[in-house]
Amino acid sequence: MNDEERIVSVKAMADELCEESDLRPKFLDQYVGQELLKRNLSIAIRAARARGQALDHVLLHGFPGLGKTTLAYIIAHEMEANIKVTSGPVIERPGDLAAILTSLQEGDVLFIDEIHRLSHVVEEILYPAMEDFQLDLIIGQGPGARSVKMNLPRFTLVGATTRTGLLSPPLRDRFGVILRLDFYAPEELVTIINRSARLLNIPADEAGVLELGHRSRGTPRIANRLLKRVRDFAEVEGDGRVTAAIAGAALDMLAVDKLGLDDMDRRILLTIIDKFQGGPIGVETLATAVCEEKNTLEDVYEPFLIQSGFLVRTPRGRMATLTAYEHFGRPYNPQGAVTRDNPNQRLFE
Repeated sequence: MNDEERIVSVKAMADELCEESDLRPKFLDQYVGQELLKRNLSIAIRAARARGQALDHVLLHGFPGLGKTTLAYIIAHEMEANIKVTSGPVIERPGDLAAILTSLQEGDVLFIDEIHRLSHVVEEILYPAMEDFQLDLIIGQGPGARSVKMNLPRFTLVGATTRTGLLSPPLRDRFGVILRLDFYAPEELVTIINRSARLLNIPADEAGVLELGHRSRGTPRIANRLLKRVRDFAEVEGDGRVTAAIAGAALDMLAVDKLGLDDMDRRILLTIIDKFQGGPIGVETLATAVCEEKNTLEDVYEPFLIQSGFLVRTPRGRMATLTAYEHFGRPYNPQGAVTRDNPNQRLFE
């Protein structure tokens, strides 16, 4: 099963992109959660507007689906600026970046998603553009080639990444505002789901929304996607209203359990518990055992499992915790799992 096939996938399906964009808040006071981030960003925006200057370059990092793209659009709205959107893999050559930069107007926001996937050659063009608002171009070839500097309007680069460690230090250090997005609490997701239900004209009661909030893995994108799937179930199997019973039945049918774990999450944890006595197990071995790519395990599945206390990473490999044993009703073996009180107990054997 790949990432696109998961009902709790962090990738948006093409037929939902337009609807998803309608659910995005337009201004910072409409954005739910991430309170510390919002305060810091609000101060930076208000200060920049008071000075009549473009906002410093902003780096947003965090796991997929937490709202990095939404924040980029909010920054543009708050700064009353136009926004141009692209992504790291799309900018293949320096000329591609030069074309984008020269099309910017004063104060514009340039949003580059997955900025860690820019090539090093393209990055070199970006450094003077971010720091000095100049573009270094090489005109001609061979002995007759010459370097030309072109002045750029002052703009704000907003970069988003799910893997901060892959950003080169020179690029990371040129961002004036660096903000990290965390998983959301169920109460925050309830507020987001209620807002989305109103915008989509989905009748839902408090218990049904709460059930969705607890099963959404702390991720707004997943919460909105599950809401749409529960809406479908409610219209076909019920009277169209999202109740606790309807939400529970729909999510059970979608194989999303009470804590938000899906089929692959359960397969990962049960493989570690049942086949490898709770670990430790290397990520390559685990990826082979569950028939999944190593990078997908590390970027898509493990963050939530670790944040929820089901899994820990140690120098020797991945290990299941006592919480995982209890969740699946497996007998706990102190020699083969990690306890909540001492998660590092196996490190010193």
